[in-house]
Amino acid sequence: MSRPAKRSLTLRGHRTSVTLEDAFWQAFRDIAGDQGKPLNALAAEIDAERDLDTGLATAIRLYVLDWYRSRAE
Repeated sequence: MSRPAKRSLTLRGHRTSVTLEDAFWQAFRDIAGDQGKPLNALAAEIDAERDLDTGLATAIRLYVLDWYRSRAE
């Protein structure tokens, strides 16, 4: 297990930091690649769709989980 790592993203021209575990970062990168999107573009989509009460890191984790669940069905 790895400790969560903070990485920077650019969302609509603004830099922000997101802290995720390495496994989530790798899965997030893989999903973006599978969708043919830059990581920042996918992050911006997730950011735009999340509830205001949900942090970006949580929204990304839930997106990754949902994406893999949908492929397991």
